[in-house]
Amino acid sequence: MINWESIDTVLLDMDGTLLDLHFDNHFWLTHVPQHFADQHGLELEQAQQQLFPRYRQVEGSLDWYCVDYWSERLNLDIVQLKHELAHKIQLRPNVVEFLHYLRARGIEIRLVTNAHEKAIGLKMQHTWLSPLFDMIISSHQFGAPKEEPAFWRLFQQRYPFDPRRTLFIDDNLAVLHTAREYGVAYLLAISQPDSRQPERQVRGFPAIHSFLEIIPGYGGR
Repeated sequence: MINWESIDTVLLDMDGTLLDLHFDNHFWLTHVPQHFADQHGLELEQAQQQLFPRYRQVEGSLDWYCVDYWSERLNLDIVQLKHELAHKIQLRPNVVEFLHYLRARGIEIRLVTNAHEKAIGLKMQHTWLSPLFDMIISSHQFGAPKEEPAFWRLFQQRYPFDPRRTLFIDDNLAVLHTAREYGVAYLLAISQPDSRQPERQVRGFPAIHSFLEIIPGYGGR
């Protein structure tokens, strides 16, 4: 699937790609609504009915990924609530093996995520992955999420890379489409971002479940 001789740089998403998306799904769909319900004297379902439309209004924008935005809008300490749930932060299958493989090949590894810096810090603290990256990038540095072409233009200007020799792996198909339009040559999706949800049928991009599928000797050619 991957000709590693053609790759100089690997860009990796965080949530749903390296980390199990179950943490984030449970956090936003259950944990935050439950605290919102407790704060306002509501049942959980009532809180969800109020919050989910508010989520959808900003989905895909930088606000959607911003813990400060939600702390202000909901009058909840989102960072503290994430810490309460930190025991649910888990790696997806064979992440560490894949990162070690890339480092052994001398390939530059960049974590490129829409997550807010505070969320990145929490997750790196619980996974110990940060020493394996050459660079950790939050789209908040550029004022635009990865879904927007402006992100890729600004990212390339500040931290140059050759899109023709770059592999980008992300679970978000909208992000992958934007990366393709920008010219990133090698793109992979994740078939099961949330371990508690069934694998999905991905259209438009090759998809993997385990990173072993693209490591030579394990499954990748």
